[in-house]
Amino acid sequence: MNEGGVLLQTARFIHNDNLKKMIIVIVSGLLAAFALKFFLIPAHVFSSGISGVAQLVSALFSRLLKLHVDTGLLILLFNVPIGILGLIKIGPNFTAYSLLTAVVMSLFTMVMPAHALSTNPLMNAIVGGVLMGVAVGLALRYGFSTGGLDIIALILAKTTGRSVGALTFAINMLIILAAGVFFGWESALYTIISIYCMSYAIDHIHTSHQKVTAMIVTSHKEEVLAAIRSQVLRGITVIDSEGGYSGRPNATLMIVITRYELYDLTQAAIQADPKAFINILNTIDVVGEFLNSDQQAAKRKVTQKKEIAPTHHDSV
Repeated sequence: MNEGGVLLQTARFIHNDNLKKMIIVIVSGLLAAFALKFFLIPAHVFSSGISGVAQLVSALFSRLLKLHVDTGLLILLFNVPIGILGLIKIGPNFTAYSLLTAVVMSLFTMVMPAHALSTNPLMNAIVGGVLMGVAVGLALRYGFSTGGLDIIALILAKTTGRSVGALTFAINMLIILAAGVFFGWESALYTIISIYCMSYAIDHIHTSHQKVTAMIVTSHKEEVLAAIRSQVLRGITVIDSEGGYSGRPNATLMIVITRYELYDLTQAAIQADPKAFINILNTIDVVGEFLNSDQQAAKRKVTQKKEIAPTHHDSV
């Protein structure tokens, strides 16, 4: 495959990836809104992050001022300054999809009627928390978030190496305390259960802190290498191999990545060689250089500068 073919494959990958992300934006926003309007809000159980803050503010306006302010509208308003933070610290692509998810969630929340599917507050806390966790985890798995404090938690996860779910739980202690002070400690206890369920679901879907080893067997070594390098900045070990049944020569590519990068890796490999065989192995630990996302971004900038830097020739 020539350079033009690789560029075409990359363009198709980007197009398909953007389409999948748009589907995830809608699904995540719908799940989050469903969790709020059918489980959490009717049971006076508060979500985490900006959704929980918006619930608290909306409930306080209703209780103290007898003024109805829709939770969905508050979610949208609160996400603006945090979106600016994400633009600065994380990047425009992440922030754009995150804000779009927040907008979709806000619109669905404003349109959906608040209707309790269960009168059991414990059931509402568990199901609502799991649904919110699935919504946030899906968004994070595809490289963005549902907005709000997810952005702050992701920034802290990059700098501390801890899981996003654990950091989100720590950040939301203030929401739990506020729920207890203003709406009773029973509400706060149910909120703890809901946020724990949400954190548990996030960590089982968004697993960027977990590492895996991918073994890719292919008869189109150069094409697969080029496709992977265009999507994932990791070292690749190439092993000459042979098909045990066919006897045909091939290559086995070994690469250690995070589960967050696994989707991009598999899609790139399959786009370059639809017949490639990919075996994913759990990796307990690695010793040696393993770049985090910030180090990868810095290395990409250096590589790009080298590629566009003009070549200087000494004049005679």
